Amino acid sequence: MPVTKQAIKKVRQDKRKAVYNLRRKKAYKEAVKKFLKKPTAEALRLAYKALDRTSKTNVIHKNKAARLKSRLAKKLKPTKASSLPKAKTTSKKSSK
Repeated sequence: MPVTKQAIKKVRQDKRKAVYNLRRKKAYKEAVKKFLKKPTAEALRLAYKALDRTSKTNVIHKNKAARLKSRLAKKLKPTKASSLPKAKTTSKKSSK
């Protein structure tokens, strides 16, 4: 048990902040799950927003948020093979 006044106050603050942080954490995880279930641009925007807010308040590290955002963006992008047009092959024929 804390003895000093400031330690007692800190315990109260930590209890309050823990509830707030847990709420933020659940919100970003839920947003990410929604995006993974149905990857759309709007769902990606909402996931980015939740991740940015969570990292801004130091609930998660900023690099973790960046890593998750990068991975989510990859899921939205079409695959490289299907989006690029097929390369035309030019054969060099000798004209003799």
